[in-house]
Amino acid sequence: MFEKIVSVLNDIIWSPALVVLLVGAGLYFSIRTRFVQVRRFGLMLRSLFAKAEKSPDGQKHGISSFEAFCVALSGRVGTGNIVGVATAIALGGPGAIFWMWIIAFFGASTAFVESTLAQQYKFQHESGFRGGPASYIEKGLKARWLAVLFSILVLIGYGTFLPTVQANGVAGALGNSFSLPPLAAGLGLAFLLGLVIIGGIKSIARVASIVTPFMALGYIVITLIVIARHIDAVPAVLGSIVTNAFGIRPVAGGILGSTIMMGVKRGIFSNEAGEGGGAIVSASAAVSHPAKQGLAQAFSVYVDTLLICTATALMILCSGTYNILDAKTGEMLVASSPQLGDNYVGFTQAAVDSVLTGFGGTFVSIALVFFVFTTVMAYYFYGESSIMYIFAGRKDGGKAEKACIWIFRFFLLGMVVFGAVREAGVIWQLGDVGVGLTAWINVIALLLLCPQAIRALREYESFVKKNPRK
Repeated sequence: MFEKIVSVLNDIIWSPALVVLLVGAGLYFSIRTRFVQVRRFGLMLRSLFAKAEKSPDGQKHGISSFEAFCVALSGRVGTGNIVGVATAIALGGPGAIFWMWIIAFFGASTAFVESTLAQQYKFQHESGFRGGPASYIEKGLKARWLAVLFSILVLIGYGTFLPTVQANGVAGALGNSFSLPPLAAGLGLAFLLGLVIIGGIKSIARVASIVTPFMALGYIVITLIVIARHIDAVPAVLGSIVTNAFGIRPVAGGILGSTIMMGVKRGIFSNEAGEGGGAIVSASAAVSHPAKQGLAQAFSVYVDTLLICTATALMILCSGTYNILDAKTGEMLVASSPQLGDNYVGFTQAAVDSVLTGFGGTFVSIALVFFVFTTVMAYYFYGESSIMYIFAGRKDGGKAEKACIWIFRFFLLGMVVFGAVREAGVIWQLGDVGVGLTAWINVIALLLLCPQAIRALREYESFVKKNPRK
């Protein structure tokens, strides 16, 4: 019964209308910004390393652009980059990767708009700057009720649904590699997370700025080694990604709808462009101009999907360690590695094993622990900021705010344990529900407020033209 309810919810939220909205919005923002994600690529890199601005009293009331980039990237780089990519291939075929690329390319402009707006409408909290979609919905659209609703959905999506997906991926990998019981994996992950999130944003930013670059670089190195050993297969694999994306091949034609849907779903799940999570982190950065943080966050979408997700996909496809299944019936349509069945994390583990024998399971399991740890850490920050928004400006709201934050901490850690012991199928559907809920509201708000982000971009470009060294 529970699985059926989740499935119906997923179908309603993830109707073709949402796919059209996400892709269409990304295309619209790209045109309005004159494809800022390509035109200002160099400025994106420069924006990453902008120092945190200090207030007139000499104090730093926010985190640096790089710290915000790392926290947002940690929220983006998670189980979606390892298990999510494998799921996209299994249920959508190689062509799903093409649609992940499309949503990432246009999503970079969406990330720019939402992060720029987050900077424009951020508010001061005793812990530093806070904000995100809730702030620009209230102040920009004058819709407090919708802003509160969005904050509640963030708490539901990022505090309930999405942590279960992340924990489930870790439990599956550790079970494959070390026969570790799912409950033990969930409890261990929850314990480690508890040690960090109690320290708040400064602790989260500090850990993310150290762990995120390290884990991403280490993972890319291993994937490149595997791809290099299968280099002869790369041209054919790239060709299959494109041809399958448009249903040119017989099998691809039969699952074209699933190919597009899985590509968009997994792309959005991975890079978060349009969901609002990256905007929540962006509001905490202390930068000299809103567009500067928008550019930094646009780049994080590229790192997540065009770099890390693509590396995983090429590794799996070149190694042939995947199967293609009918999303509705579970029937195996293509059996490249029938022994793996629908063991999605096993696709990635087997790909590494194809070159580094005996190392695949261990490496992917360790990588997932790091990826998921930092991702759920970012999810907590999204929820904490949403609670702070709800209580902002209320008389005597401090005690209630702190009480709610502590309740949220324990609840999120409980959902991590819950996700570790549940079956993967319903868990991924829960994750999709969480992503879709926030995306609907946020993207519509972005379309309405887009002109303000465009003005900020023009203003910043004019400043950079006059002051090229700043």
